[in-house]
Amino acid sequence: MMKIVSFGDVHMATRNLERMGEVMRDADLVIISGDLTNFGGADDARKVLDDVRRVCPNVLALPGNLDRREVMPFLEREGVALHGRGMVRGGVAIFGCGGSNITPFNTPTELSEDEIYAVLMAGYEQVRGHRPLLMICHTPPFQTLCDRIVGGRAVGSTAARRFIEEVKPEVCISGHIHESAGVDAIGPTRVFNAGPFKGGGYIVVRSAGQALDARLEFL
Repeated sequence: MMKIVSFGDVHMATRNLERMGEVMRDADLVIISGDLTNFGGADDARKVLDDVRRVCPNVLALPGNLDRREVMPFLEREGVALHGRGMVRGGVAIFGCGGSNITPFNTPTELSEDEIYAVLMAGYEQVRGHRPLLMICHTPPFQTLCDRIVGGRAVGSTAARRFIEEVKPEVCISGHIHESAGVDAIGPTRVFNAGPFKGGGYIVVRSAGQALDARLEFL
């Protein structure tokens, strides 16, 4: 059995790692689902990555829309990049897409819907034929309980939703929309958003054969 702990929207605030000793003690892998920094670059991303590695040395990470573009090649150099990548760890096929769909705020790492779909497909192609599938996408899929801003408007990615409807990964972990921590489903795919890390949210995924058991938990 593989135990994966995932969280995102860290924005440099790693203090909750100190409170997660019991959760992280037997984790095989930590996945950071984007926004390591707050408009920061490689130096800030390294600080967050180092903090996480001190708790669990096995890490994968995506850039979020508030990470500067230089964070993408930094994560590649560190051997932890998940953007447009796919890999099998402990029998679980993991692939991802960082950044976000276009926002009104002109944040550093935004992608068109076509780009999001292409990046997800590029990662998926590297693990095609493997199950279970764990999709990590910083921006949540459109029209779920995980992509609603204040007022209730859905602002997630239409491309991420289309990809889920076509490929049907067992689990999709997202973030980006701080006020939409929650769990939903698109067909057989369960969709998670843990909210900002300083809020105490995280996701625990356990593998059992071809199945994934995923739960949203809070400190």
